Amino acid sequence: MPSFISKLEKKLGRYAIPRLPLIMILCYGVGYLMQLINPGIIDVISLNPYAILHGQVWRVISWVLIPPETSNLFFVLIMMYFYYSIGTTLERTWGTFFFNYYIFSGLIFTLIGAFLMYGYVMIFMPDIVTAADATYLLSYGEEFPKMYGGNYYFAMLSELFSTYYVNMSIFLAFAATYPNMQVLLMFLLPIKVSILGVIYAVILVYEAVEMCMQSGTPLGLFVIGASLCNFIVFFITTRRGFKRTPQMRARAREFKKQVASVQSKAIARHKCAICGRTSEEYPDLEFRFCSKCEGNYEYCSDHIFTHKHFTRDSQNG
Repeated sequence: MPSFISKLEKKLGRYAIPRLPLIMILCYGVGYLMQLINPGIIDVISLNPYAILHGQVWRVISWVLIPPETSNLFFVLIMMYFYYSIGTTLERTWGTFFFNYYIFSGLIFTLIGAFLMYGYVMIFMPDIVTAADATYLLSYGEEFPKMYGGNYYFAMLSELFSTYYVNMSIFLAFAATYPNMQVLLMFLLPIKVSILGVIYAVILVYEAVEMCMQSGTPLGLFVIGASLCNFIVFFITTRRGFKRTPQMRARAREFKKQVASVQSKAIARHKCAICGRTSEEYPDLEFRFCSKCEGNYEYCSDHIFTHKHFTRDSQNG
């Protein structure tokens, strides 16, 4: 494992969020309820770089509430259960820090992709933005509401950025970690997860190419490619630490815990022969051995000069 990843874990490991899959599912549930109550809320919380740069900074975080699947409640529940299951499995296999590292890097790359898309459009395609806004004004006769981002073109484009592809990266990571595991396709056909992973990867590549061809821009790279960068970066930066099987890594973690426990018990403990105080209970006390006592007797700083010396005769008596 690269040294900088190890250093990152040592510095930030204690801040890793436990049970992150559950938190993600709860966020999706909140987003789904918000959409049921007010369908237009998606336009207010979506990842719109134009709106962010014009004061709506909450969108930097709020877009993670948008669930990947919103068509109907049945598929939403299946989606939530599925991603919770594989997310929890990955968290147990990799550890809390590395799962946090994977998820948050996916969110950050998606955020970067959105701003790269914004920069590309503004630099190379400003006429498209102007034409789209003009078409909207002709159709509706008023300025696009500021609460929805203030720009029609980027408001529509922001709908492409969601947690869908971040969740797809979770499945790809699961397939790469457990390639030989079998699942029931359509609840009937057993198939290896690695095969499903390859199929999903091909579909994602096709979607990215199709998005680029339809828009005439590298939109697919910004939307899909950026969201999946975490998969590539994660398995490159941690390739040494993840060559072993999940079972081997689990055993290694358990072994480290046992070694740490033994080492903590093996730490030398000083104990005063008079008052019985120990260095563990009173770390500020000094302990010394008495050269005049016959035997292995140690005393704290309060009794090193005041104790009665032990001799063989006093011990026998």
